[in-house]
Amino acid sequence: MIRLAVRVRRAQAELVLAELLQLAPAGVEEVDLGAQGVEYAVYGSPGELPALPDLEAAVGGALVEISTSEIAEDWQERWKRFHRPALIAAPRVRAAGATSVPDLHVRPPWEAPASDAGGRVQDIVIDPGQAFGTGAHDTTRLCLQLLLEVAALERPSGPLLDVGTGSGLLAIAGARLGFAPVLGLDHERESVEAARDNAVRNAVTVEVRRYDLRSHPLPFLDAARDSRPPVVVVANLLRPLLHELERKMLRAPAHLLAGGLLKEEVDELAAAFAGRLGMRERERRESGDWAALWMVRA
Repeated sequence: MIRLAVRVRRAQAELVLAELLQLAPAGVEEVDLGAQGVEYAVYGSPGELPALPDLEAAVGGALVEISTSEIAEDWQERWKRFHRPALIAAPRVRAAGATSVPDLHVRPPWEAPASDAGGRVQDIVIDPGQAFGTGAHDTTRLCLQLLLEVAALERPSGPLLDVGTGSGLLAIAGARLGFAPVLGLDHERESVEAARDNAVRNAVTVEVRRYDLRSHPLPFLDAARDSRPPVVVVANLLRPLLHELERKMLRAPAHLLAGGLLKEEVDELAAAFAGRLGMRERERRESGDWAALWMVRA
């Protein structure tokens, strides 16, 4: 097994991470090097790892060093230590008439379930496999927080579309909260397989399809096929694909949760969805350099 490590300057670390996730959607290990910067690492056999020229182009002027090393047979234990459980708390202050929703405890299969005698926590088991989205990264956590807000507001029962489903986490969380039908879309074959396996692991009904946002019509929002917009569209994607999603929508969904954004990109995306689809911003959440956007149909 090979460990490919990229050391970058701290000031550009979040920007570099956004680029690396496009090359390594299974996720990256992050190591704080103090004053020396940040190290990101991916694991795999030589044929599975990103090409070095692509990495150099992705990190640009932030690059300090790229190195590769063979690692011992305990690399799987290192991978397990990287994927830790995450607790996403439900909203505690709600408007009159809002629905009570549970906290979400997202964990890999090798971690213990949440201790919850009162039934206020939903345990979701996600095997990361070769797909992005385990609840550990800021973008995923922000989307889950907003999904809980929507569930508290909507008394969920309508459809949910997860564009770029990755491991299937957001789709599975939507199904656990009561949305139905739930459809997850992803371009990567490994992500489709991981999302299907994780749906079975969590005993929820989620349909998962392989899908190319740039060439296929958007399910649920195709006016020729279905006159009812979905209650929620969740899209934890990077900026270029979120613009492509906006262009694909023939009409506005009731709610759009857009993650994968850097903070300085939020205004631009909000204006794009507002300008063509007439949506309005209800809320935005931020964590570190990342942000997620909640848009609603006007």
